Amino acid sequence: MGLIFGKITVETPKYEAVQSSADYEIRQYSPSVVAEVTYEPSEFKGNKDGGFSVLANYIGALGNPQNSKPEKIAMTAPVITKSPASESEKIAMTAPVVTKGDNNNVTMQFVLPSMYKKAEEAPKPLDERVVIREEGERKYGVVKFGGVATDKVVEEKVENLRKSLEREGHKVIGQFLLARYNPPWTIPAFRTNEVMIPVE
Repeated sequence: MGLIFGKITVETPKYEAVQSSADYEIRQYSPSVVAEVTYEPSEFKGNKDGGFSVLANYIGALGNPQNSKPEKIAMTAPVITKSPASESEKIAMTAPVVTKGDNNNVTMQFVLPSMYKKAEEAPKPLDERVVIREEGERKYGVVKFGGVATDKVVEEKVENLRKSLEREGHKVIGQFLLARYNPPWTIPAFRTNEVMIPVE
């Protein structure tokens, strides 16, 4: 019942809030291990979230784990997506982190539980589309919002966050991430979403 009302009961990434303002928070995230899949939404009938099932199969959320052990891996939150840059982003951004140029690829990530300190400690995926890698310490400007993370809402949040960060002297160093903390059956008013922009 708690999931319907947005209660987050799973592990979330560790971070330190370095700075807080009315508009955003600057966070320093600890190193972590992620499982990710990069895909063209047309592979999943145009569904931009089509990679979710690939990652869910890897951790065993949809049945038997599709990894070499086979070992069930606890679900964490948020699910992170990196989408193709919009026109405004292509103009504003000079160093995209993952999605570059004019391709339509989407990258979806699950942050693995903190018990995995190195990529080689995580079970090897059976699906070659799943990549396990380490992410070092990183810093993001973050804005939290509720409701459904539609493209239009996300675009507005990204633009406002970018302007706030630049106005206050933070150097944007890559493309935004969308972090969604709740399953799709959570009542929209109780959902937790974040837009994250990497900063120096």
